[in-house]
Amino acid sequence: MKTNNNKDNPGTPPFYHGTKADLNLDDLIAPGFSSNYGQRKQAAYVYLTATMDAAVWGAELALGEGPGRIYIVQLTGPYEDDPNLTDKKFPGNPTKSYRTKHPLRVIGEVVVWQGHSPEQLKAMKEGLERLKELGIDAIED
Repeated sequence: MKTNNNKDNPGTPPFYHGTKADLNLDDLIAPGFSSNYGQRKQAAYVYLTATMDAAVWGAELALGEGPGRIYIVQLTGPYEDDPNLTDKKFPGNPTKSYRTKHPLRVIGEVVVWQGHSPEQLKAMKEGLERLKELGIDAIED
């Protein structure tokens, strides 16, 4: 587990969180709410990434209405590699995807970003739907 010891600069920023939620500066993104993915069960973790590409996927694939949004977030506690990606799809964590049981503080928003092509987005959604039909949940808590 990675920890943050420097309260002024926790972790190695920037970290991002992709979602469809409309948030403000200093809002906290915390576990305990309905997940943006899968069966929308109560989330035990909050997910973050250090790559823009992974944040874009998060913003594009999140459930809900409205446009995808990418927030720059600050860690408030320890974090670990996201096993949903690092153990199953991308060993070694090249996506720099993480999860935490501690809130993330919104410290900014990336307002200009480019989404994936319609073909890439369609292929990703179809792949996730196939997994769902097989009974494989995209998020493992």
